[in-house]
This record gives sequence, structure tokens and C-alpha cells, in this order.
Amino acid sequence: MSLAAQSGPAQSGPVEISPGDAAQGGPAAPRHSLADRLGLGRLSGVYVWAAFIVIYAVWIPHTFLTVATAQSVAGDQAITGIVALGLVFALAAGAFDLSFATLLTMSSVLCGSMMTVWHVPSGLAILATLAAGIAVGVINGLLVTRIGISSIVATLGMSSLIQAVIDRVTNGGQFITGFPKSFTDLASPEPFGIPVLAIYLVVLAFGAWYLLEHSPFGRRLQATGAGPDAARLAGVSTDRMVFAGLVASSTAATIGGILVTSQIGSVSPTIGSGYLLPVFAAVFLGTTQIKVGRFNVWGTMVAIYLLATGVKGLQLGGGEGWITDAFNGVALLLAVSLAVLGQRRKGGSRLLPRAGLWRRRPHSDHTVKESS
Repeated sequence: MSLAAQSGPAQSGPVEISPGDAAQGGPAAPRHSLADRLGLGRLSGVYVWAAFIVIYAVWIPHTFLTVATAQSVAGDQAITGIVALGLVFALAAGAFDLSFATLLTMSSVLCGSMMTVWHVPSGLAILATLAAGIAVGVINGLLVTRIGISSIVATLGMSSLIQAVIDRVTNGGQFITGFPKSFTDLASPEPFGIPVLAIYLVVLAFGAWYLLEHSPFGRRLQATGAGPDAARLAGVSTDRMVFAGLVASSTAATIGGILVTSQIGSVSPTIGSGYLLPVFAAVFLGTTQIKVGRFNVWGTMVAIYLLATGVKGLQLGGGEGWITDAFNGVALLLAVSLAVLGQRRKGGSRLLPRAGLWRRRPHSDHTVKESS
């Protein structure tokens, strides 16, 4: 009997290599470059963010290095962050939601109108607005998973319908003001000098992170977005995951609409349009951070405040109003390009599946016989 036969089956576990083995020509331990050790790949946004802070601190120290600036960036971007958290769930499941910006506006208009025009108590108005926003997400989910419409087409059509509701409620674009103090107090406090909206964002971010990264639901959701056919074969109900992602996106947009109304104390019929590009830019830029190649919570948070700091510094330095749109647009194009190129370099699949006009349905158990 040979020695190989006496030794039993080979083990597939990791093999420990001693320094002597390596010296004798055995497998050597992988070498990590300085860039890898510093995390320049998955933490590049943190370094760029720090660079922005240093540059603006030297350039405009009297206006940038102030508590008011820090509070402004933290508080103003909290709404963007909350809405982006919901979009992360939709995109992680492989679904686009183009209706969240108009839904944010509708939530703001609906909540404000109920309190000022219809004299509904603020608590009841908030609950009714949440119910309406979730209903939009449910309809989006049903259109995509039951009827089989592409998420892009379904949410784009829903966005147009929502805009019609906004125009009807506001009579063509009237502003709404005069909210009760109990409602505006939702967003105005600053405990220990920290905007309460930033605290809301941190709490929701931790909840979203745990749900997405450390729960069976999150693993199924990400499996659906990474490969719906493989996930379906593994027993995942992919339709349910897509449905849940779209409902999460609509819910987050509704919460954002309620909070931004409380924050500014008035309702503009176009308030949501300013969130469309920044939210998408942050979520896609987030795929290049922390969990590279994946839609993830903390990468999105880094991206939001990286972009916000860059824009804020340019504005304080005398930049004109178009700077914000230009900065966010360049960031979105750059983020998606880096993510796609990174996936190709690794030899994996593209970050985003090719969007069609119809979403593929699971194959039926029946076989279709071709006619002769």
C-alpha cells in the first residue's frame, strides 16, 4: 500500500506554512502593498474627505473651521442620508427607484396640507403620510414583481402620477406654511450642539447596517441583487426581496419628506427634485468604499459627507450656485465608472445588470413543446 493511500483523504482546509517551508521553496505568504495596508482602495473616500477638510481649513479658515459649518453639514445632509438608506435596499435587491424624489415632495405636501388646510393633528398627519408613502412602495413592488414591469419604467411612471397629485394638492405650486410647534420641534432640537436630524440618521444607519449585513433578510436581499437566478435556485424568494427593497425605499423617502418639512417649516412643490442627484451620487459612490462593489450603508454615509464637505467648501469660497449640481454630477459619473471598471478588473460580473423594459419572470415548471 502506498504512503498516499495510508495517509487518508486529502484535507481541504487552510494549510499552515512555517518560515522554514517558505525558505525551502514552499508557498510564501501573500505580500500586501502599503496601499493595501492603508486601505487606499476601500477607504479612499475617507482620505479624500480628510484632504478636503485640510484644503478648506487652509484656504478659508475663518468660515470653514466653525461650529456653525459643522452643524450645517451634519444637519443638512441628514435628510439626504435617510433617503439614501432606503435606496440602498432597493439597489441591493437589483431594483431602481426613480420615484423617491417626487414621493419626498408628495409626503411633504400631504403632511403639511393635512395640518394647515384640513386641520388634522400633527401625529395623525404623520401616520397618514407614512401610510400613503408605504402604499406607493407597495404599488411599485407589485408592478415590478407581479406584472413584471422593469423597475425603471414602473417607478418612472409612478413618479409622474405622484407629480399630478402634488400639483392637485398645491393648486399648481402654492407654498404651504404655518405648522404647529409640536411638528417643527421634530427637527429643531440640537442636544449637545448636535442637530437632532443627524442623530436620527445615525440611529437609522445602524439599524439599516445590521439588517443588511447581519440578518438572513439582508443576505437574501443582497443575493437577489448579485444574481437573481442563482438566488432563486438557492431557495430565495427573489420577488419578495425586490418588493421589500422598493417598499424600504419609499418608506425612507416618506420619512425624509416629513422631516424636511419639519426642518424648514414650509412646503415647496419642488423640494424633492434637489435630492435626486445627490442621493444617487452618494449611493453609487458608496459602492467604492468600505464594501467595494456592493451597495452598503457605511460606504454611502462616507460618500454623503464627502460630497457635502466638498460642495460646502466651494460655496464658502465663493462658488456660484451651479457648483452643487456640477460637483454631484461629476461624482456620480466617476463613482459608477470606478465601480464598473473595478468589477471588470476583478473578472466578475457588472455591478448593475443591464436594464430592460421587462423584468424576467422565473421559468415555469412546464416545458413548452415546439410545434413541428
